[in-house]
Amino acid sequence: MSRQNLIKKLKKKNPSLDIKEIEEIINIFCETIEKGLKQGRKIELRGFGTFFTKKIKEKYYARNPNTKELIYVPKKNKVRFRPSRNLKNLINEWKKRKYLLLV
Repeated sequence: MSRQNLIKKLKKKNPSLDIKEIEEIINIFCETIEKGLKQGRKIELRGFGTFFTKKIKEKYYARNPNTKELIYVPKKNKVRFRPSRNLKNLINEWKKRKYLLLV
């Protein structure tokens, strides 16, 4: 789902809100998550999942698959997402129903 599709769906659910207001809400939401992750915090959205950062160690010997050249990879932080149990169950039930409809 794209950002524009999300805005359209939110507009249908909340016709009293202006599109600019909805965009501002989404921007504030995203910025808050970004700030929390930059500070090294876990962002937990109950019933949806948790965003967190994971430190990746530096690698002195890594190989570029195209040129086969040895390269150095510095340490860095990666953003990870762990879905909640509710979200996992919801997705798996949906896949089961879709599979049963196809068979």
